[in-house]
Amino acid sequence: MWLLRLLKLTLCQKRYTNLMGAIFAYLANSHPVTWFVLGWLSLYFVLTFTIFIARSLYLSAWKDREQDSLEKMLLGTKTPKSSSILAKCASQKYAPSFLNVCKNVAEKSVTTGLSWLSIIASTSPFIGLFGTVVSILQTFGKLGQSTNASLSIIAPAISEALVATAGGIFVAIPAYTFHIILKRKGYDVIAYIGRQIDLMSNEQNYNKEQPLYGNRLG
Repeated sequence: MWLLRLLKLTLCQKRYTNLMGAIFAYLANSHPVTWFVLGWLSLYFVLTFTIFIARSLYLSAWKDREQDSLEKMLLGTKTPKSSSILAKCASQKYAPSFLNVCKNVAEKSVTTGLSWLSIIASTSPFIGLFGTVVSILQTFGKLGQSTNASLSIIAPAISEALVATAGGIFVAIPAYTFHIILKRKGYDVIAYIGRQIDLMSNEQNYNKEQPLYGNRLG
C-alpha cells in the first residue's frame, strides 16, 4: 500500500514539474506584450473572485437583516428593526417620497461591484484576443526569416498563441456568472426593502385616515 502511494506521489510530482516547465518555457518564448496580457488577465481573475466573495457575504447578511425586519413588521411591528436600512425612515413625519429616497440609496449600495464584473466579463476575451494576435504576428515574423517553415513548426506556435484567448475566456466566464448571482442577491434585498416600504406607507395612510373617520362619526 505504501509503495502504491509513493508511486502516485512521484507521478504527481513529475506532472507538476512538467507543467511548471511548460509554463516557464511558454513565458520565455513569449512576447513582452503577451506577458502584459496574461498579467492583466491574472489581475482580473483575482479581482473577480475578491469582489464576488466580499459582496456575496455582504449581500447575504443584508438580505437576512431585511428579511427578519419584514417578518417582524408582518407580525405587527410598525417600524423596521434598527438593523434595517429603513430604520432612519421609520418616523411617521416622513413622506412616502422620502422612503423611496432610502430605497434608491439601497439600490445604489447593492449594485456596488457589478460594474467591475461587467467590465471584466466583456473585456477579458478581447484582451486575450489581443495577446493572441501579437503572438501570431511574432510567430509569422520568425517564420518569415526561416527557410524551413512547415506545418509541424507553425502549428505548435499557433497553439501557443491561442493560450491568451483561452485565458481571456477563462476569466470572462466566472465574471459573468458572478455578475448574475450578485445581481439576483441584490434584487432580493431590494424586494424585501420595497415590501417594508409598502407596509410603512399603508400604516401612514391608515393613521391619516383615522381622524377623518372620527370627525365623521362625531
